[in-house]
Amino acid sequence: QVQLVESGGGLVQPGGSLRLACVASGSIFSINDMGWYRQAPGNQRELVAVISSVGTTDYGDSVKGRFTISRDNAKNTAYLQMNSLEPEDTAVYYCNAALVNRWRGPVVRQWGQGTQVTVSS
Repeated sequence: QVQLVESGGGLVQPGGSLRLACVASGSIFSINDMGWYRQAPGNQRELVAVISSVGTTDYGDSVKGRFTISRDNAKNTAYLQMNSLEPEDTAVYYCNAALVNRWRGPVVRQWGQGTQVTVSS
């Protein structure tokens, strides 16, 4: 069984920064892309950023230039550095990974439990 555990959320003032981490653990053979999504109350879950196994990245339009996604493959960990935070960034942030847990096994999408980010003065 595989788990994704997010950390690093919290309360920050507008203009501040936070760094989220997502650690994948359990029976893992390989991890393809890893990504961050967010969901604010009353809104649909939306893509924040995604990174491939070789480091190719993509971002949602609202966070381009402010957020940076990275990963450490040796640690099965993805990070999200969030700068210049705005109240509109307030949401629960979820980690997602496409992973394979055995040789020639299927690709399975796994979600973390989410971490709350609140941007407020």
